Amino acid sequence: MRSILLATCFFSLAVVAQPPNSDCANATLLCAQQPVADDNTGAVGLPGFCPGTANLLWYTFTTNSQGGPVDVTLSGIDCPVVPGMDDELTVVVLSGDGSCAPASFNAVSLCGTSNSLFTTTTNALAPNTQYWVVVAGEMNGGTTITAQCGYTISLSGPGMDVVNVDFDAGLDQEISEGGSVQLNATGGTTYSWTPTSGLSGNSIPDPIANPASPTTYAVTTVINGCTYTDSVLVAVIRLINPPTTFSPNGDGINDVWEVPGIADYPGSEVIIYDRWGQKVFKSNGYREPWDGTNDGKVVSEGTFYYYIQLNQLAGRSDPYTGFISVIR
Repeated sequence: MRSILLATCFFSLAVVAQPPNSDCANATLLCAQQPVADDNTGAVGLPGFCPGTANLLWYTFTTNSQGGPVDVTLSGIDCPVVPGMDDELTVVVLSGDGSCAPASFNAVSLCGTSNSLFTTTTNALAPNTQYWVVVAGEMNGGTTITAQCGYTISLSGPGMDVVNVDFDAGLDQEISEGGSVQLNATGGTTYSWTPTSGLSGNSIPDPIANPASPTTYAVTTVINGCTYTDSVLVAVIRLINPPTTFSPNGDGINDVWEVPGIADYPGSEVIIYDRWGQKVFKSNGYREPWDGTNDGKVVSEGTFYYYIQLNQLAGRSDPYTGFISVIR
């Protein structure tokens, strides 16, 4: 919190409270893709790790199991308009041994400085390793007061991503009506699934799911103090019931082979064969039901055979096969 008193010939900056993360021992935890709003007003006025900086705030994070570069982004920088005060913030990422001794730190990024949105990218960082981030105010270019500003800090990048790297809810699944499937989340320390309906358990990595309708299940875990959520879709295939007879005789009753439920699958493929295995009908998407003809010619009474592939979820569902009796 900050208050500013302006007079005719002077001003004063009254520090109301010191941020809790103004020292290394109380560094704020940063998690991947989870922005944190902060303000370095009132931070300890020690010299920073970058030239011309002070009023430091500390953050810490742990890389994922693969490691790699990490992007540190400052956005929404908001500095008060005060005579003599700088309006730029600086970010640097440090490695250390956990002791918080100044001599134990080494920079693993350049010092990034700006008064607007900017990103600093680290070197390739080691996997499963703790690092620190320091945000500090600038005082240069003729200014006499270190910048003390509000901002939002966030982390991303290959070395920071957790979901689909270390933690995964598993592949999307499909079941038929009344069926079930075992889910398989990996990489978590604990598991919490929502919604709980249709699950055999909500605190295990591999519950059995048998939802009555298509459901997206979210699973949450905590890794290195950070909470992450991933999701998996369980699609429910509505069972179709192809009829076994129809009478395409032009009386307006049962003149086409209607397949109840197939309209739910616009990507379906329907093929009909005669008794000798010759194809008499094919449709991608069953928008026009079979009317008992082959290339415009009426087929004879008899038995025909159908093959229906619903192509649900890239075609992983089993095809429907059976026979049709054409009666005239």
